[in-house]
Amino acid sequence: MTDQRPIGFWLKLVDRLIDERFALTLEEHGVTRRQWQLLNVLARGNATVEALDAAVEPVLAADDGESADEHLAELVDSGWVAVTPSGYELTEHGHTALNGLSAVVQANRELASEGVTEEEYDRTLATLERIARNLGWSES
Repeated sequence: MTDQRPIGFWLKLVDRLIDERFALTLEEHGVTRRQWQLLNVLARGNATVEALDAAVEPVLAADDGESADEHLAELVDSGWVAVTPSGYELTEHGHTALNGLSAVVQANRELASEGVTEEEYDRTLATLERIARNLGWSES
């Protein structure tokens, strides 16, 4: 094996580059990456803040006490998300906005995976999941 950079280098670099690209792209549309992720969770149905926290837990800065609540306020103010007695739900306006953002996000994903076969991509995801499980992660 040649002198390769360790997996941690590549994971952190790719994560940073994805964050930067998404931030720039979504910022143009007035949405953060965390808000984008919450919109996608809510597109599947109503959810409590606890369920939303759990769904996006891997990307929240838990050490800083970050929660979904912080990212929901602006979505509620914009009329994309409504507060209900059982939690939060995506409004019709939110569904429309999410559909429009999906095309922008898809273009980013295509750029990131350019030259990577579907098999390579799937194998990479499976390998990263295996590493995460080896290190103690479990999907609750």
